[in-house]
Amino acid sequence: MTVGTRVSDTSGAATTSSRQESPGGLWDSVKKTAVVIGSGILFLAAFGNSLTWHLQRFWGASGDFWQNLWTKLYVMFEGHHAALFFLGTMLLPTLTHWAVNALLLLVDTTGKPSFITRYRIQMDKNNPVDPVKLRHAIKTVTFNQVFVSGPMVVVVYYLMTLRGDPCGPELPTFHWALMELAFFSIVEEVLFYYSHRLFHHPSLYKHYHKQHHEWTAPIGVVATYAHPLEHMLSNMLPVVLGPVILGSHLTSTSMWYCLALFSTTISHCGYHLPFLPSPEFHDFHHLRFNQCFGVFGILDRLHGTDSKFRQTKQYERHTLLTSLTPLNESIPDTPKKGQ
Repeated sequence: MTVGTRVSDTSGAATTSSRQESPGGLWDSVKKTAVVIGSGILFLAAFGNSLTWHLQRFWGASGDFWQNLWTKLYVMFEGHHAALFFLGTMLLPTLTHWAVNALLLLVDTTGKPSFITRYRIQMDKNNPVDPVKLRHAIKTVTFNQVFVSGPMVVVVYYLMTLRGDPCGPELPTFHWALMELAFFSIVEEVLFYYSHRLFHHPSLYKHYHKQHHEWTAPIGVVATYAHPLEHMLSNMLPVVLGPVILGSHLTSTSMWYCLALFSTTISHCGYHLPFLPSPEFHDFHHLRFNQCFGVFGILDRLHGTDSKFRQTKQYERHTLLTSLTPLNESIPDTPKKGQ
C-alpha cells in the first residue's frame, strides 16, 4: 500500500493489467459494477425496513442516554464547533489507531504473548520486526497524520459547514447512521480500488506506491505508511468523501473514521486472529503486488484482479476464524515437491 528487487513483478503486473483492461473488458466491468452497487443500494433499502427496524427499537431504549451525553458536550463546546469537530475526527480516531497498534507492536517487537504469534500469516517474517525499519515507518505514519490528515480534516469541516452544522444538537437516528455507514463503505470501496490500482501503474508506482510495498509482510502500523500524495488521495480521500457528500453529523463521521482505521490496521496486521475480519486478502496483495486491490474484494472479483488469489491456500483461509486453532494449522500449505 516494494523495493527495487520486485520491479519485474510490477512490470509483469502492468502487462497483465493491460491485457485485462481492453476497452470492451473494462466497459463490461464498469457495467457489472453499476449493477452490483445498484443492487446493493436496493438491498440496503429493503434491509432498512426489516431488521434495522428492530435494531432501531433496541437503540431507542438507550437513545436518551446518548442524546443527553451529546447535549452536554454540545453545550460545553458552544461557539467552538470547529474545535469539537477536530477533536471528534482527529483525536478520537488517532487514539483508536495507536491503541490498537500499541497492542500489535508489543507482539511484533517482543514475540509475546506466543499465543498471538501462532496466528501470524507469513510465519517466517517479522519475527521479530526490524527495529530500524519500524522506527522509520512510525515517523512516516506520524508525519502523515499531522501534516496530511490534520489539514484534510480542517478542509472537510469547512466543506461540511456549507451543508449545515455537522455538530448539530440532534443525534442521527440509528437507522440513518447505519445507512450512512453502508454508503461510506461503498464510496470507499470504489475510490480506494481505482486510486490504489492507479498507483500501481509503473510510472506512479516507482515514485509513490513503492514506499508502502517495502513491507512485503505488513504489520498494523504500516496501514498508513505511504508517500504523502498517496496518503491524501488513496488513504484519506476514499474515507472522508462519504461524510462530505451526505453532510453527516460529527458522531457518524467520527465513528466511521475510527472503523476505517481499525479495519485497515487489521488488514495490515499480519495476524489472522479469531473473531476479527480476515486480513488474508490484503496480506496477499503485499506478497504478490498485482492482486487484491480493493477493500471488500467486490471490484477485484468484477475486474478479475483476484483470480490468482482464489487459487491459493490464502483464499481458503480468507474467512472469519471462529475457533482458537490457527488457520495455517487447520489449512496447511501444500508441501513442496521433495519434502
